[in-house]
Amino acid sequence: MTHTPSLTDRIKAEARAAGFDAVGIARAEVGAREQARLDAFVAEGQYGEMGWMADTHERRRDPKTLWPEARSVIVCAMNYGPEHDPMADLQHSDRGVIAAYARNRDYHDLVKKRLKRVARWMHAELDCQVKVFVDTAPVMEKPLAARAGVGWQGKHSNLVSREHGSWLFLGEIFTTLELPTDAAETDHCGSCRRCLDICPTDAFPTAYTLDARRCLSYLTIEHKGPIPHEFRAPMGNRIYGCDDCLAVCPWNKFAETAREAAFIARDDLTLPKLSELAGLDDAAFRARFSGSPIKRTGRDRFTRNVLIALGNSGDAEALSAVTPLLDDASPLVRGAAVWAYLRLGGEPGDRPARESDPEVRAEWTGGSRSQKII
Repeated sequence: MTHTPSLTDRIKAEARAAGFDAVGIARAEVGAREQARLDAFVAEGQYGEMGWMADTHERRRDPKTLWPEARSVIVCAMNYGPEHDPMADLQHSDRGVIAAYARNRDYHDLVKKRLKRVARWMHAELDCQVKVFVDTAPVMEKPLAARAGVGWQGKHSNLVSREHGSWLFLGEIFTTLELPTDAAETDHCGSCRRCLDICPTDAFPTAYTLDARRCLSYLTIEHKGPIPHEFRAPMGNRIYGCDDCLAVCPWNKFAETAREAAFIARDDLTLPKLSELAGLDDAAFRARFSGSPIKRTGRDRFTRNVLIALGNSGDAEALSAVTPLLDDASPLVRGAAVWAYLRLGGEPGDRPARESDPEVRAEWTGGSRSQKII
């Protein structure tokens, strides 16, 4: 007897043919527990400067507020598993560590392109309405992915998969179709708390709760001002994002290296030399990170991060890379340069008196000799 594929079988086959590694289907709704977590996150201001989290709060907590006609959500995931353990990179203090997801192409464009391919097929073949979303839209994608059976939200609040560990990009197709749903995935974290204990800045007030204001991913990417003093030493050589809580997850033992070429790390984005990165002007920064999500952060914020890492390097020779930036046009860069300069043993001389920006002057006066690490 010939097997006739079901509607969901056809959709999942099309998604896998488009390049997705995991697919699941859920109703267009999230649970009360997840809504309560979001409410608390917003009420306590844990989103920091990411004001859109508050602005889109109501739309984010209920998919039907975002699109009332939505009935089902097809959650599609792509594996970006790194080739080696990112934790090992933290030992190279003269090199910058970039989060695994950002070591090649910006995933947003690729994931959305693949989603649109599946959505066009659904619209044409199944006579339904569809909308596609990646994580720039106000969608609670991780709770939806858990309800769709793609994985579960671990104690680090990210999605964990039994097949792919913590290394998944997510995208969603909302549809007007009433589809059979997949069984929600069970939480398999148990008593493990490695992701909580490894965090260098104690960004998890409790399990399953993240305070973005303390998270190095937020601080190095979204935060626009100087890195708060208490987080500078814990940053180490992390210059864009932080993989620690993802990388220590025991479920990563089942993960495979990404098969999508655009997610395999570029050589120039794997442990680049901090001294070289410090010398990038705006044009060179844009050229170096063309096509990378790093480009959206901008040269000044990125250079701020590089300077903090140089200050943490403990290498007096790094002063030659730091010193020119004491006169940078950007106060954000100058302030970070002052911190790194003093931490590496540089002498202030008459520079504090010549500084016009009050925040940068404060960096000079706050840079006590006890900060030295060499």
